[in-house]
Amino acid sequence: MRKIAVLLALLSVGLLFWQFVSLTSAEKPTDELRFAQKVNLALRRTAHYLLAEQGDTTSRILPVRQLNATTFLVRLEKPFDYGALPAVLHQSMAVHDIGQNYDVAVLNCADGELILGYNFRDFLDNKEAPCAGRQQGKGCYNLQVSFNSPAQAGLPVRNWLGWLVGFLLLGGSYVVWNKGSMPEITQSGLEPESSKQSDQIDLGQLSFSMANQSVRVAGVTHSLTYREAKLLNLFVRHPNQLLERDFILKSVWEDEGIIVGRSVDVFVSRLRKLLQPDAGIRLVAVHGVGYRLEIRQKDDSATS
Repeated sequence: MRKIAVLLALLSVGLLFWQFVSLTSAEKPTDELRFAQKVNLALRRTAHYLLAEQGDTTSRILPVRQLNATTFLVRLEKPFDYGALPAVLHQSMAVHDIGQNYDVAVLNCADGELILGYNFRDFLDNKEAPCAGRQQGKGCYNLQVSFNSPAQAGLPVRNWLGWLVGFLLLGGSYVVWNKGSMPEITQSGLEPESSKQSDQIDLGQLSFSMANQSVRVAGVTHSLTYREAKLLNLFVRHPNQLLERDFILKSVWEDEGIIVGRSVDVFVSRLRKLLQPDAGIRLVAVHGVGYRLEIRQKDDSATS
């Protein structure tokens, strides 16, 4: 569990660092400059198509002026179809990945008087802007677009998604780490064998070493498999205590991911054969519950 937590933490830190570098890199333009460039292109595209719809494909489109961080203006010295403006402008914004709320104003070049205008939600909700269809007189018009703020429109959605995924991974690693560090307590109130130290234990004629994965019974030393050693270690650390089957499975086989109930019976049978020479120790099955390692007194073993 802790390995998974560490891996998730490394992934999240790496992703967040990449996001930070991508936002602060000196080689890339700032968000404000990138936003202004996109709006500039969107307005020039809009002016081109508005003039083209009137049959004008040769007139020069004047440079887009940025009045402040959120307001942009392009001058159209010939009349255009105001009814076509909302759809053309909305499409131009979409082409350049600008999805923020904006206001549109058509101003008289001579005195700056507001002639026509709308908010982009008017077009989204009704598929047309207020005053669409009204005729414009001949003359010069300034097409002005004002945004709420440049930061949201200038920052690609993928950057926000990167931050979100990074923080989710970091939170997931915290949860997994905490789960892996919590002691497991069963109904019997016993802690799993993994939380205990693995020192040599002597019981009767038995001498067990978890570190060496060996057991000495009645003067004879036997090598144990890893799983046999874990199971015997669990029993010798809880002598004369009834260990439930679920507790045994969780303590000895949980790291395999897949737990097979029959494994307990098979391994207990092996240990019984190894412990048989010592009459003072025996593994007793309690039907439907689990197993108990019984340590009998010398007097009891002599009379039995």
